[in-house]
Amino acid sequence: MSTKRVAIGLIVLTTILLGGCSNTTEGKFGADLFSTACAGCHAADGSGGRGPAIGTPDSDAATVLTDEQIRGVIRIGPGAMPAWSRLTEEQVDSLVAYLRQLQAGG
Repeated sequence: MSTKRVAIGLIVLTTILLGGCSNTTEGKFGADLFSTACAGCHAADGSGGRGPAIGTPDSDAATVLTDEQIRGVIRIGPGAMPAWSRLTEEQVDSLVAYLRQLQAGG
């Protein structure tokens, strides 16, 4: 198989895969958005997994951060975390509020 065909195949596959994920966060807020965008790495209760614990009262990963810093982490995606720059301000605010709710134990 030629290099050109392989490259075209990879481009098509990437487009299909990314296209299927592009609207997964649309219209979601708070717990629903956390479940879709965050729980895969941080666990449904924020206790951690592939990513650090962020939803527990004793987790230094997020409890020491201000709301504005958490917004920045969501937008930029430091380290291995993906950037969530396509989220609306309302969605990011809802994630911060939900994260604080998790950290408070509820």
